[in-house]
Amino acid sequence: MLLLNPVVISVIVMVALCLIKFNVMLSILVAAVVGGLAAGMPIYKAGADNNIIDVLISGMGGNSATALSYILLGAFAVGLARSGLGTILAKKVSKVVSGKKFVMIFMLAFIACFSQNIVPVHIAFIPILIPPLLPVMNKLKIDRRAVACALTFGLKAPYLAIPMGFGLLFHGILVDNISMFGMPITERDVVSVMWIAALSMLIGLVLVVFLLYGKDRDYADVAIEGAADLEEDVHMTREAWGALAGCLVTAVVSILTTSLPYAAISGIFTMVLTGCIKWKDIDEVMNGGIDMMGFIAFVMLVAAGYGHVLTEGGGVEVLVTTVAQYMQGSKMIAAILMLAVGLLITMGIGTSFGTIPIIAAIYVPLCQQIGFSTGATILLIGVAAALGDAGSPASDSTLGPTSGLNADGQHNHIWDTCVPTFIAFDIPLMIGGVIGALMLG
Repeated sequence: MLLLNPVVISVIVMVALCLIKFNVMLSILVAAVVGGLAAGMPIYKAGADNNIIDVLISGMGGNSATALSYILLGAFAVGLARSGLGTILAKKVSKVVSGKKFVMIFMLAFIACFSQNIVPVHIAFIPILIPPLLPVMNKLKIDRRAVACALTFGLKAPYLAIPMGFGLLFHGILVDNISMFGMPITERDVVSVMWIAALSMLIGLVLVVFLLYGKDRDYADVAIEGAADLEEDVHMTREAWGALAGCLVTAVVSILTTSLPYAAISGIFTMVLTGCIKWKDIDEVMNGGIDMMGFIAFVMLVAAGYGHVLTEGGGVEVLVTTVAQYMQGSKMIAAILMLAVGLLITMGIGTSFGTIPIIAAIYVPLCQQIGFSTGATILLIGVAAALGDAGSPASDSTLGPTSGLNADGQHNHIWDTCVPTFIAFDIPLMIGGVIGALMLG
């Protein structure tokens, strides 16, 4: 039975634990053990190298580069915050907003888009920009669930559609894996169809902002370090200029090397050389980076191990092949089931980038057998990989927004970020993916 598949059981356990506000990292660990047991893997066996915890630990390296990036970017963010640049930016944003809450929500979505392509620092800008803006949001009575959706949109939609920064990496993974398994494609093929996914997300964002989370919501005024004072004049200081130089260096290095660790290190050293970060404060800045991003980094490590347990247990391949039996030659049924499986896998693994290699091996020949065109195949695999990334408790696309919006302790990761982003994006992506695949043939 489909419901007895280890992946299905494990993801249900993880989601259920998260929904009752159990710790995210512990939820992933418990789900990993449950998934391993359901797949017949031993908890412990002397001399065996396939017991659950060993498999989980061996798989944690899959996100080691990401975890290191987040720690370094956290330190980079602390340096920026100390420079006052975040407060200056918050002041500028508040002036442009001029009391219009919907303008602020969509402006934050627009700013977030730059973090994926133009200045690819990913979620590192959130702890810099968002906490200083919380008092402004409180004054405008903005529902932070709408802001969470706006930030997640900016973290995902650009890399789905635009081959720059993280988008170049995502499109490259699609091209490599789909071509590897029997359907040669180019980057141009990916660009020609993945705009459908981004458009679906934009529609979802507009609908939830105006229909679900557009009403006023009150929050307590809690003091936040570095929060913007609307009445206070701010100006660029020597430290702020040094921080801005660090941002430019980070952007250039990330584009040239496509390496976030190199980019973050370069940005940190630039701020040290310009005096933005004092030599005596380097340890304090690094410790601040660990405090800010350490939990997210560890969650990403554990999530990679969790994904390794699911794949090593054989549940993913069995799930896909089992679902294939129900497609009955119908393109509509096939599209719906493929996307549903992608949602389950990505919800568990927490990364759209890591889901593509898992599903491409089976989805490419399956799409060819059913008769899907090249464009439809690319769209289905791209959307299936991206689906669960929005609503997953273990995704950086949800952990990042929570890290900024919860600076004053009034924003719950599951109910205020994961559930709203799931509603905002996974449902439209499912609909858009199915309709797009059918139209592409």
